[in-house]
Amino acid sequence: MKAPRAAAQNFALLQTPKYTDRRALFIGALLLAATVVLGILALGLGAVRTPAADVVEVLLGRGDGLTRQLVLELRAPRVAVALLTGAMFAASGTMLQGVIRNPLASPDIIGVGAGAGLAATLFLLAWPSAPPGGLPWAALAGAWAGFGLVLLLSREWGGRGRNTLHPVRLALVGVAVAAALGAAQQLVLVRAPDGLGAALSFLTGTVYGADAVRVARVLPWALVLLPAALLCSRTLDVLNLGEDLATSLGTRVGVARLFCLTVAVALAGAAVTGAGILGFVGLLAPHLARLLVGARHARLLPIAMLLGALLVLAADTLGRALLPPIEVPAGIFTTLVGAPYFLSLLRRTR
Repeated sequence: MKAPRAAAQNFALLQTPKYTDRRALFIGALLLAATVVLGILALGLGAVRTPAADVVEVLLGRGDGLTRQLVLELRAPRVAVALLTGAMFAASGTMLQGVIRNPLASPDIIGVGAGAGLAATLFLLAWPSAPPGGLPWAALAGAWAGFGLVLLLSREWGGRGRNTLHPVRLALVGVAVAAALGAAQQLVLVRAPDGLGAALSFLTGTVYGADAVRVARVLPWALVLLPAALLCSRTLDVLNLGEDLATSLGTRVGVARLFCLTVAVALAGAAVTGAGILGFVGLLAPHLARLLVGARHARLLPIAMLLGALLVLAADTLGRALLPPIEVPAGIFTTLVGAPYFLSLLRRTR
């Protein structure tokens, strides 16, 4: 009786009259306005402060040459990377929570973060003189390797070569694989020689030094994967109703779940190439969005993306403004906010 009861509860949550499309549009407009205001402030921060009025002049195509170069060439890529990676981490976490049906799910639970961290560390140790552009690609390869390992170990093979992928099994195996990869990373760092400051900065999560090249590296992934995530909205709603009911509605649960997981891990892996490992963004943004607009993914995903983008941009802006000229990595602030919330959520869900 537990499965039908859970499915009925999920269906009721999706149909809650409190959450309407008009409410979602209003909240989305507020978040977008807040993002624009914060983006203008972020474009004015740096070793040389630029007034907000001058930033607006530059964005309107006016302003002197030096200010234009400072805002458009040095600071705009950083803001763009923060927004893109925040939206991608948030979309990934939202999809994982929908597929696994676990409120504690985030990109870390499927080994993406741990795999990327281990690969980045090994890359810097093996090729210390390699160009900086190679490091994010190594992290992306590690993210896919971590996901592949979790996917392989999570499969339950049945008769005639058939296999299934159960949400609970995926979550448990993901925790185990992430712990093992994290332990391996710590061992490498302990035995590594000095000079791993770049690796530690990358693993902490930061958009420091973002330029047009990094934007060009992340943007194509975002343009493909974020719309793909939105197209999965109805599928995620059906999966939330439970496997039996989803099957009765004509959904090929195994294929749908695998496709959504593939999009989710690609989003997280591509985001790591732009900003490193930003902890808890994929956990916080979906939960905040669910409180604002409910559980229906057609509304939940866009709001979560906006919240993720705003969260990362706020963390990066605060990191630049708090102790100038020292810059605090954005990942430190997201972890300081996310870790207590995670513990609270863990306690509530028992």
